[in-house]
Amino acid sequence: MSHLLAPSLLSANFLNLGKDIEMINRSQADWFHLDVMDGVFVPNISFGLPVIEKIRKAAIKPFDVHLMIVDPDRYIERFRKAGADIISVHAEACTHLHRSVYLIKSSGAKAGVVLNPHSPVSQLTDIINDADMVLLMSVNPGFGGQKFIENTYLKIRELKELILKKNSAAMIEVDGGVDLNNAPLLVSEGADILVAGNTIFTSSNPEQTISLLKNF
Repeated sequence: MSHLLAPSLLSANFLNLGKDIEMINRSQADWFHLDVMDGVFVPNISFGLPVIEKIRKAAIKPFDVHLMIVDPDRYIERFRKAGADIISVHAEACTHLHRSVYLIKSSGAKAGVVLNPHSPVSQLTDIINDADMVLLMSVNPGFGGQKFIENTYLKIRELKELILKKNSAAMIEVDGGVDLNNAPLLVSEGADILVAGNTIFTSSNPEQTISLLKNF
């Protein structure tokens, strides 16, 4: 299977968001990646339900919603109703991760589990067969444009080994500092989905950059 690409709207031009949505619609991108930040779990605030509801009206591709918030269980049903197709929650933010994953599944969305750079893959041993996706953060969450953390390659390999050992169907997503230089290696190590923000939206030709990130 060819890898999937999910442009992160956190890096889009919010003064002309409709134009960027149209660009992703017609591009070779597979999903929209939407980062929701509460200013508590991460030191930044992004956007929430009203914005996602509006974007959903214009976007024609699946919504990959990454919740960087405390106590995400309170909002899972509402994000699903707002248009989320995949909802990912941080292992570090969930007191009862298994319950959170099944709340997502019961809503009708696919369930993702996120690990911060400092969190070991071994945390997922007892949940990997329940998750549809694992998102490995390759920067510390909260802000776009950060430098890629090189240890991510090792974590992808470790996660791939765990998935194979447990006969899990979980896909591996990587988010943070993904660019044209490291994307091929990330995929060769086992990443199924790449999230890219700055690399796409600071490009002079974002649609062409998406094509390059998809076809290497």
